[in-house]
Amino acid sequence: MTARSTEGWFDRAALGIATLGPCGHAPAAPGTVGSMAGLALFWAVRASGSLAVEGLVLIAVTAVGVSVASRAETAYRRRDPGLIVIDETAGMLLTLAAVPVGFGGAVVGFFAFRLFDIVKPFPARRAERLPGGWGVMADDLVAGLYAQALLRLLLWLAGT
Repeated sequence: MTARSTEGWFDRAALGIATLGPCGHAPAAPGTVGSMAGLALFWAVRASGSLAVEGLVLIAVTAVGVSVASRAETAYRRRDPGLIVIDETAGMLLTLAAVPVGFGGAVVGFFAFRLFDIVKPFPARRAERLPGGWGVMADDLVAGLYAQALLRLLLWLAGT
């Protein structure tokens, strides 16, 4: 295998991870589809019963996301193309990380994340300006922090 063919394979793999396969190619609302994938991954990880596993998966998805998002921006020749949805997955994982929620709370977290991801409150819009994959991932992580704060506030107000 030559260096060129290895690089081509690696780029295809990076694009597949950045778009979460077909999720980023959804005909409508790929960001929402990527967030749903994040919600599914959250449930798979939460089933482990370990907060350490939740944290490690969030860190791994974020680290891999920075790398593959950078490669995807280069391949698509656009800054933060909508096809990249691994950032939404990381944002959803952060929204729900270590939050004691059941199905209903996770759905509230999903909608809160989508709202903050679309609205992009300070400093999310500024975080988008970071170079390469950092900018792709950072704004969704900021949205995830806002969504988690709102979710925790709602849980506190509900007395749970």
